[in-house]
Amino acid sequence: MNRRRAPRRISHSQRSGASSGGQWRQRNNEQSQRKASVREVEEEQQKRGQQGKDVVPKGTCQTMCPSQELRDRETQNRLHRFEMVPGTEKDRRPRGDPLRAVKEYSRPAAGKDATNPTDLRPPSVLLKTVCYLIDNIVASPNQPPWTEVYSFVFDRLRSVKQDMIIQRVSGLDCVAILERTVRFLIYASYRLCGEPLRLYDPRINDTHLQEYLSWLLDCYTTGTGAYPNREEFHSLSLLYNLGSARATQHVMELPERLRSTPSISLALSINQAFRERNSVRLLRLARRLNFLQTCALHRHLVACRRDLLLLYSHGYSSRNCRFPLDRLAQLLSLDTSLAAQLCQAYSVEVSQDKQVVFSKAAFTEPEQGRLNCKLYHSIVSEKQRNLTVENIIHGYA
Repeated sequence: MNRRRAPRRISHSQRSGASSGGQWRQRNNEQSQRKASVREVEEEQQKRGQQGKDVVPKGTCQTMCPSQELRDRETQNRLHRFEMVPGTEKDRRPRGDPLRAVKEYSRPAAGKDATNPTDLRPPSVLLKTVCYLIDNIVASPNQPPWTEVYSFVFDRLRSVKQDMIIQRVSGLDCVAILERTVRFLIYASYRLCGEPLRLYDPRINDTHLQEYLSWLLDCYTTGTGAYPNREEFHSLSLLYNLGSARATQHVMELPERLRSTPSISLALSINQAFRERNSVRLLRLARRLNFLQTCALHRHLVACRRDLLLLYSHGYSSRNCRFPLDRLAQLLSLDTSLAAQLCQAYSVEVSQDKQVVFSKAAFTEPEQGRLNCKLYHSIVSEKQRNLTVENIIHGYA
């Protein structure tokens, strides 16, 4: 008599794709910890709710740095040299200058009350702090290393942002702070291009710049005030994010009267040329941009010039074909010597009589680190001329 064998029971951990016992236990532990964290947050929120619902803290600190923080950092020797009383920099314990010290950024920590009004600066003081950083640090006549300037100002602007978020700052002061911060970060992305990563990280700068830009554009959309610089920052956002569907859509949803303004129309034309990979048209239109707009565009120039050389290497690939170097330099918006260097970086031959010999077989990508972007900034630097950094970031240029 044939007996049907009972089906074998398969445990959860034996099924294909299932986690091993150790992984399952680890995941359980992580879930337990996450639930515990959520409970702690909920309890904290309930406590705050009992004290008063939706109570937004209002800062009362009237100095750029709270007095308690200044004393603590002075005691712990954590003052930056930009904050010390002149003449005490070499002392065993330098003294902090209340008129120069600026609240530093600190990560939120458990048990630390970040909403203490005496540690928060009101919007007017925050704007005054940003203006101080621009006028006295960024545009300092003493000319300290700009990487040091950037590191200090970047940190102090993060602290300003932290105070703004805690107090839910909005309105004209908020917009004025964000506009100056965005200009500073765009300018820094150009000025510090090519610096060692230990001194300047373009990805970190980009992450924060995108956050500030998003916040600023949202203020324009939701605010009710008159924003005279709105056109400027919509165009800067699009130029900085060329090819981005999100940035393009944001501009296309603007009112017609704003979308048809000269700077936004020009940014849309450059964006279209970028999406079509029409490098010749893009570089020609870029000559009409002002200095800060070209700073926003500059991170796309390497790819743009590379595409132009690749296109011409295919279109003019012939042993008997010669292309004038001076004409190519004009198309690349470079002088002839830099155009020749760029050709050599991509293995494009330049003859003794300054003729370019294109070959699709010879075109190769340069080794990483060989192409120094800073060498090819002439299209940007020539626009700065007599503009001061102070005027550029304040928007007076």
